[in-house]
Amino acid sequence: MRSDERLIQVGDVELCTQAFGDPEHPPILLIAGNETSMDWWEDEFCERLAAAGRFVVRYDSRDTGRSTRFPVGEPGYSGDALIHDAVAVLDGWGLPRAHIVGISSGGGIAQYLGVWNADRVASLTLMSTTSVGSGERHPDLPPPSAAVSKSFADPPPDPDWGDRESVAEYMVATEYVFAGDAPVDPDRIRRIVTRAMERGGDMASAANHWLVAGSSLGDRLGEITAPTLVLHGREDPLFPWRHGEALAAEIPGARLHLVSGVGHQHPPPERWDEVVGAIAEHTAPG
Repeated sequence: MRSDERLIQVGDVELCTQAFGDPEHPPILLIAGNETSMDWWEDEFCERLAAAGRFVVRYDSRDTGRSTRFPVGEPGYSGDALIHDAVAVLDGWGLPRAHIVGISSGGGIAQYLGVWNADRVASLTLMSTTSVGSGERHPDLPPPSAAVSKSFADPPPDPDWGDRESVAEYMVATEYVFAGDAPVDPDRIRRIVTRAMERGGDMASAANHWLVAGSSLGDRLGEITAPTLVLHGREDPLFPWRHGEALAAEIPGARLHLVSGVGHQHPPPERWDEVVGAIAEHTAPG
């Protein structure tokens, strides 16, 4: 069961949210990464989590989807605001606590929640991410792959952000750079991008996420008390799997689960049984 979208007010910002499943079931909050709307948590993925007995909430972070947009290059907010937004989504759905699942920079937001808002966190699942401030504490972790480094140093030209086909092809090309060995389905990426643009229009403002910085967590990950699962693609080219290993070592009792064939990406459908199963097991009552 999928709910209608619910708009939640956070000061001057409106966040678009949506839920799947029975509100009486244990809640899961899904937090996406930079530049990605909630559409990347695909309907069927959310429905599988709901079928496992979870109440699943996803949302468009500010500057994506149907949430409030800011001028390109002028976000007008800090990285801390993105963390507070996640708490506001819990409040908007009347959820005192939830299992937090964050991917990439969403996994970074989840780490902050585990330290700053421990009373709101039933468990953490940290996907395709690295420890906040890892460069300071783990200078020897492996760097991104040559292809990823090149994509940052010499990025391709921006697409025509108002043209769905142009944006879709741009995102397909990006998926190939960050994917693992599991086959990329270009039509799937095009469907996600088309859906995101149908809902929210121009995606250009999402690049504002790269311009904001949050407060330092220092070495406080050891304060996290929530049961933590680190789900990491074995072939992640941005944060090679040793990043996941180091992250799990910093959080007391955390477990590392490596997913073969997956890079730095939302897991492809071929890996959903494994990923949904791992999250369902980790968030099981008791």
